[in-house]
Amino acid sequence: MTSYRLSKGGRIDRAKPLDFTFDGKPMQGFAGDTLASALLANGRQLVGRSFKYHRPRGILTAGAAEPNALVTIGEGGRTEANTRATLVELYSSLTAKARTAGPRSISTSALSTACSRPSLAPASTTRPSCGRRPSGKRSMSRSSARRQALAVRPMNPIRIPTKNAGRIATCW
Repeated sequence: MTSYRLSKGGRIDRAKPLDFTFDGKPMQGFAGDTLASALLANGRQLVGRSFKYHRPRGILTAGAAEPNALVTIGEGGRTEANTRATLVELYSSLTAKARTAGPRSISTSALSTACSRPSLAPASTTRPSCGRRPSGKRSMSRSSARRQALAVRPMNPIRIPTKNAGRIATCW
């Protein structure tokens, strides 16, 4: 093992070494280790990245309230996502991955494909002007704006008989 682990003491059994992989890299721990303690003992301080800005996250606590060391355990159909590394007991042939790998996880081919597609954004992404010119003056009166808004109606109006002298109200 490396110099990151104490030579004696603790609750691990140094007579039983266990092999595991984290992000595809083989590592070694001992029986009684948690995944977090084995990662720290192997010199792995970066365990994941933040969601929004992909800032590096390491192991912060030793208990159940660990906010940063969330990993995916297993592979294939037997994966368990969002598991706290401080609660996973190390076992032989454990496979774990960092949950948020950051911008490195996006391949360049996928990125170039996404950038070459035509944009599906709306024609105008600015805020609607509500009938005002950029100078602050209104381009039309409120009544003409209401008429214009009411001019767009669905194809099939619904006719509802009312009690007002036998008139039929049209609902759009």
